[in-house]
Amino acid sequence: MQNITPCLWFDDQAEEAANFYTSIFKNSKLNTISRYGETGKEFHKKPVGSAMTVAFEINGQEFTALNGGPMFKFTEAISFQVMCDSQEEVDHFWEKLTSGGGQESQCGWLKDKFGISWQIIPTEFLQLLKTPKAQQVMQAMFSMKKLDLNTLRRAAEQR
Repeated sequence: MQNITPCLWFDDQAEEAANFYTSIFKNSKLNTISRYGETGKEFHKKPVGSAMTVAFEINGQEFTALNGGPMFKFTEAISFQVMCDSQEEVDHFWEKLTSGGGQESQCGWLKDKFGISWQIIPTEFLQLLKTPKAQQVMQAMFSMKKLDLNTLRRAAEQR
C-alpha cells in the first residue's frame, strides 16, 4: 500500500472525474465511494446521497477525489506527468484528456475538462534531451502544444 495518496478537491464532480480518468488509463478502477448523509448537512450543504469521496486507481496509483465545494480551484502549480512509449500513446492521452472541454497548452501540457493539468511526455523526448543536440530539441519543443516525436527527432538530427 502506498503511503501518499493525492486528494483532488472538486466542487461536485468527483465521481464524474474518477469515472473519466479510469476510462482513459489501462489498469484503472473505481474502488469505493462514500456518500454524504444527513449528519453534518448544515456544514457540507451537499445533497444526501451525493458522492463525498471517491477512491480510485490509475495504473495502480491510488487517488481520492473529494466533493468539497467551490472554494478551491486547480492550478498549473500541480500537474500529473504521463510518460508515453510512443507517439500513438501521446496522441491517445492528448485526445482523451482534452475531450469534453479540455484545453491544449504549450510544451506537452494540457488541462482536462475539470481543470487538472497534465504533461503528456514521450519518454524518447527525455532521451533526446541528453544528446549534444538538446538545445535544438528544446527549441523545437517550445513551438509545440502536443509533443510530436518526429519533429523532435528531426531537431536532434539537424547539423
